[in-house]
Amino acid sequence: MADADAAADQNSGGGGDDDETRVDHATRVDHATRVDHLMDGLRAFGANYTEFTRRFATWLGLHSTDAAALVEILYAEDQGAPLSPARLSERVSLSSGATAILLKRLEQAGHIVRTRESTDRRVVTLRSSPDIRPRAEAFFGPYAERMAKAMSAYSPQEIQRFEDFIGRLRSTMDALLADEYRDGGPTA
Repeated sequence: MADADAAADQNSGGGGDDDETRVDHATRVDHATRVDHLMDGLRAFGANYTEFTRRFATWLGLHSTDAAALVEILYAEDQGAPLSPARLSERVSLSSGATAILLKRLEQAGHIVRTRESTDRRVVTLRSSPDIRPRAEAFFGPYAERMAKAMSAYSPQEIQRFEDFIGRLRSTMDALLADEYRDGGPTA
């Protein structure tokens, strides 16, 4: 690519339109490089988040899938929208049978309780047990504090743009998983 740019420079004689073309090309290359770096950063963040969950599992003596489910239950509670077993199943990508077995383990370990809070008594709501919340807060407290500190460096407008950006990426991935990858891989 650099050789082609050098040849174009020699042939152009340094004239106007070619200078604009080189600037446009450099801008596209710079943008592509920044996008690559951003995607690398997002992958690394995802890997680090997975590692936090793995270490939480080890800390509690749980399987990593059980810990991931527990984190989802805690997070949903914090957001004021506790999960049902079906919704948890979607969030951790397990079958309803595997989710039922996982919930039984978490319940027997004293980490969750199942309640019937809806007017429809068939609906089960998953809640964290009173004993697990302080442990989760102790484990994730430093994470939350450091993340809040890192984000405080950005203005509300920048945070809004990041939120929009992440929302767009998430909806793109949701659509891919629901469409092209619904059967495990890309459709032909």
